[in-house]
Amino acid sequence: MHIWEYCLLLFTVLLGGSAALIVNPKDPSSLQLFLSFSGAYILGICVMDIMPTVFRSNVEHVGIYILVGFFIQLILEQFSGGVEHGHIHVPHHQDQVRRHTTMVMIGLCLHAFIEGLPLGGHVHDHGGHHLMWSIVLHKAPAAFALVLLLKKSGYQKAILWILLIIFGLMSPLAALLTAVFAEQDQITDWHINVLQAIVIGSFLHIATTILFESDSSNDHHAVPLPKLIAILIGVGIAVLSVIL
Repeated sequence: MHIWEYCLLLFTVLLGGSAALIVNPKDPSSLQLFLSFSGAYILGICVMDIMPTVFRSNVEHVGIYILVGFFIQLILEQFSGGVEHGHIHVPHHQDQVRRHTTMVMIGLCLHAFIEGLPLGGHVHDHGGHHLMWSIVLHKAPAAFALVLLLKKSGYQKAILWILLIIFGLMSPLAALLTAVFAEQDQITDWHINVLQAIVIGSFLHIATTILFESDSSNDHHAVPLPKLIAILIGVGIAVLSVIL
């Protein structure tokens, strides 16, 4: 990876967090639309590019690793409370806030670290860039939701920025770690493909949760038109970026 790619992964988190500090939205519908767009883009990239790549690789029973990634994300969301797809739950009792924040940070940081691992093994190929942009589009709303959670929990700005930077550094550090091991030939293409399969499972869990979870403002199962448009745009961009 180039230095600008490491910086982009960090800058995206800082930008998403800064936006939450500035706009202070009362209506989360705009965040949900961006989440729908990013979830659809991630799903499209997984189906069109990353999944075919790992299924063509030399990894046997690659579907097992995808399932492992799916269930790892399911476990991590028991810690994060679903902040990575826009859920913001603040404990009612003040004595539970610190524990809840610790659990959220553990879940988010482990997720960010895992999804950054395959990036360090790519030599700037097309699939590597698709994976990176999927992470970038996913991280911005996650950082936005994290900062909203920290603000509502009453954290001072200094602590808020420290936690945001820690979260932002996880994926670049993971990519750098993989790149160092790859330079020393301690990580092979097989390992990178396994890591990609695990990330695919994580992405599939996040994308499907974003796209198909119930809309609290809608008693029916019909998808609201703005959300449907955001989904179609996200999938459309993903398809065009692969075939063009």
